[in-house]
Amino acid sequence: MRKNTVIAKIALAGTVTLLAAGSGIAFAGSAAAAAPAGAQASAAAPAAGISCSKAVKIAKKRVPGARVSEVEREWEHGHRVCKVELHRGGWEYDVYVSLKTGKVIKFKKEYDD
Repeated sequence: MRKNTVIAKIALAGTVTLLAAGSGIAFAGSAAAAAPAGAQASAAAPAAGISCSKAVKIAKKRVPGARVSEVEREWEHGHRVCKVELHRGGWEYDVYVSLKTGKVIKFKKEYDD
């Protein structure tokens, strides 16, 4: 009788696991199992931030009419940034755009000899 009880408990646990997986419910386990599959993809999206091409557009809004001469990925003030170098009217502009937030975190303007 005891052996049958153990088998019944294992079978019941397997059935509950299959039902939970099919309905998107997760019990205890890893963090990945704690969220539905769709939530994992959307949670990762904000961490991705923006691309360097979007950073160039942001920099060009900051310095309208400027010509882009160089684009680099760097670390600045603890942020992964895209440094966009622009030229307009004898001036050189360095615009550092955070790839995480899309905000300008540093802006430099120098006269280009």
